[in-house]
Amino acid sequence: MSEPTTPALPVTFRPGRTRAVLLTVGIAMFATVTVVAMMLERLGPGERASFVFTAALFLGVLVLLSRPKVVADDEGVTVVNITRTRRLAWAEILRVNLRSGDPWVFLDLSDGTSLPVLGIQPGIAREAAVRDARALRALAESRGTGTEGT
Repeated sequence: MSEPTTPALPVTFRPGRTRAVLLTVGIAMFATVTVVAMMLERLGPGERASFVFTAALFLGVLVLLSRPKVVADDEGVTVVNITRTRRLAWAEILRVNLRSGDPWVFLDLSDGTSLPVLGIQPGIAREAAVRDARALRALAESRGTGTEGT
C-alpha cells in the first residue's frame, strides 16, 4: 500500500455523490409535489400552499443533510456537520479515525473528546472516503501533533 499524499491546502472534503443524490431527490420531489398540487382542481389555495410548504420543508431537510464538509487550511480544520460548525487548530487533532463499519470519520481531540466528521463518509463512495480520510490523517500528522489512526 502506498503512503498517502498530503494534498495542497486549502482543501475541501465532502461526500459528493451523497450530496448530489440528496439535492437531486429534494429538487425533483419539490417540483413533483408542486406540480401535482397545482394540477389537483379540488384543492383550494390554502391546501395547495400546504402541499408546497411541506415539499419545501422536506427539501430544506435534504439541503441540511447535504451540508457536511471538512475544510483544511494552513491554520487548521473547519468541520461543518448538519447544524454545527467547529473550527479546530491542527494541534487539537490527535488522531483521524475511519474504522471498518464507521458511518463517518471521527477526530480524537486533545481535550479528550471525539468529533464526528460527516464530511467524510463511506456510504455511497467508500473508496473516496478512505482516500479522503488518509489525506486528512496525513495533514494532521504533518501539521499538528497527530498520531497514526487505526
